This record gives sequence, structure tokens and C-alpha cells, in this order.
Amino acid sequence: MPQAEHFEIVETPVAEPMDGQIVVRNLYLSVEPAMRGWVSSVGNYSDPVPVGGVMRAFTVGRVAASRSAEYGVDDVVTGMFGWQDYAVVDGSKVQRRINEVDLPVSTALGVLGLNGLTAYFALLDLGQPKAKETVVVSTAAGAVGSCVGQIAKIKGCRTIGIAGGPKKTELCVNEFGYEVAIDYRVGNLEAEIAQACPNGIDVYFDNTAGEISDSVLKNLAVGALSCHFFSKHFILIQREQALPGLAVLFVVADALPRENGNYAYRFLPVFLRV
Repeated sequence: MPQAEHFEIVETPVAEPMDGQIVVRNLYLSVEPAMRGWVSSVGNYSDPVPVGGVMRAFTVGRVAASRSAEYGVDDVVTGMFGWQDYAVVDGSKVQRRINEVDLPVSTALGVLGLNGLTAYFALLDLGQPKAKETVVVSTAAGAVGSCVGQIAKIKGCRTIGIAGGPKKTELCVNEFGYEVAIDYRVGNLEAEIAQACPNGIDVYFDNTAGEISDSVLKNLAVGALSCHFFSKHFILIQREQALPGLAVLFVVADALPRENGNYAYRFLPVFLRV
């Protein structure tokens, strides 16, 4: 697991942009679980960050200089610009221009970014929950899970969240609107899920795999749909460490086409039009 000592802060001059490039002054940087795989030597859906390279990360920032016809100074943009104060990038690397003036720009890395995009389209396109159905979400207090729970609630579903520790379960209920939040670290998880879902689970949004999913899948209702959006690098880590979990999911994940590893990006054009 990468620790603070595996990183260093380096100061270098900001390069001048070339034709078609912009200089972005990053305002917010993302920190997310996927980074664990990005710095791993084990192959996954993207090449590892090279030793000595800038840490890969989504950011949102303001254009400080531009030689691009598409973006001007003071435009607020988001993209994979990395952990750095200034990023000199080609204009084509911009994911989108931030046009929302009535919201904090930081939302571009959360509910209006890839996390919200994943939650919205994965739950509604794949899960297709119906009113009064029971939706269970693992990592329910996380960036994606917290959005999934709220969207399911809007759709009239009964929402059950699974998280680790009392602070996270409290957030699930008081901030994210889950009707029930289960702490997987205490008690018998399978029994608690069964108690919270007496009629079974209609839709399971899985962010974890492993033992948590083992317990959930035993409580699925007939005709239930399970959406698995855990990262492949965690599966590989589980395999290497011989941790419990559904072996069949290991095989399925290894066989998935590349585009399925970045499911939310399939809907990016739709998101940009919203």
C-alpha cells in the first residue's frame, strides 16, 4: 500500500504552452481508491504511473494561459491533470468546461464528476430500480455509493447501505438518506442484511466484492440484479493475498472488454449535454 514516504514534492518551472495547449492552475485535486491500482506494478485497465512521474488524478482548475482556440484565460475546466499546481496540457485533454456558476467548482470532482456519472448511469441504466424495491449499496458512504443511495431514494426505493464504522453508518442515515446502514465490521453481516431485507434484495450496487458481496448475494431476491463496479486492481490484490471472495467474479473481471472497465465513460457525451 503506498504511503506518504513513497511520494515527494518537487518544484520545477511552469512550461510555456505550445500551440493548442493551455496552462491550468489546479484548484482542487482528487484522491480516490483507483489510485491504488494506478501506482501498482500489476497490470490493470491503465498503465502504471511511472516512478518519478506526476501522480495521475482528476482535477478542476482555472486556465491561466492559453494557446488554444477552444479555451480562454479564466475558463474553469476539469480533466486528468495530476497532482500539481500547474498543468500544461493539450486542449483535447480537457474533459469538460465547467459552466455551473451557482455551485462550488469542487462538485466537478464529485457529484458532477465521474463519481456522480458512475452512480447515475450505472444504477439507472443497469440496475433499473423500481419504486418500493430494495436497493443495497456497499461502500455506501463513499463518493459513488453516497450518490447511488440518494438517487435510489429519489426513485422511491428502500435503501440499505453498508459501510465500515459508526461515523460512516451515521453519515449514511443522517446525510445520505439511507433507511438502514449496516456496519460490516461488527456482528454477523449476513444475518444483519437478512434482517434489514426480509423480502430479499432487488438491486445490489457493489463497490467492494469480497466477503461483503458474498454476504449480500446470499440475500438476493428472485430476479434481482447485481451491478459490480469494484475495481479490477482490488480483485488482483485479493487474488495475490488469497483473500475470500467470489472466484467467479475474478474470472469475469479478467474477461471484460476494456470499455467495460470504464463503464461511466460510455455515457460521457450524454452527461456533457445535461
